[in-house]
Amino acid sequence: QVQLVESGGGLVQAGGSLRLSCVASGRTFSTYTMGWFRQAPGKEREIVAAITRSFGNPYYADSVKGRFTISRDNAKNTVYLQMNSLKPEDTAVYYCAARSSGVIATGAQNYNYWGQGTQATVSS
Repeated sequence: QVQLVESGGGLVQAGGSLRLSCVASGRTFSTYTMGWFRQAPGKEREIVAAITRSFGNPYYADSVKGRFTISRDNAKNTVYLQMNSLKPEDTAVYYCAARSSGVIATGAQNYNYWGQGTQATVSS
């Protein structure tokens, strides 16, 4: 079992930045592929970024490429999402997720554990 707790959301103006953090419980964090998803009101949950346990090439959704950066610190059981140049359309609840595999997957159904989510709101 892995428990995930996100933090770092908030209200920011367009063009601003937020840094999300997700702390995982347990001693096996380094074996999981980690992903960040988001869900806006009335929309399906979508992947934003993902990173493998071996720090291989991360995955980014086209909508966030060049603006968001995913990273992880296995010593701290933490994965981060640095969000820069934020836009109003980035407004959503952001979720951290863990996958018991070394391969990145983009579908939410492929992730075994989820955090409770953190709200990020970007005003225009």
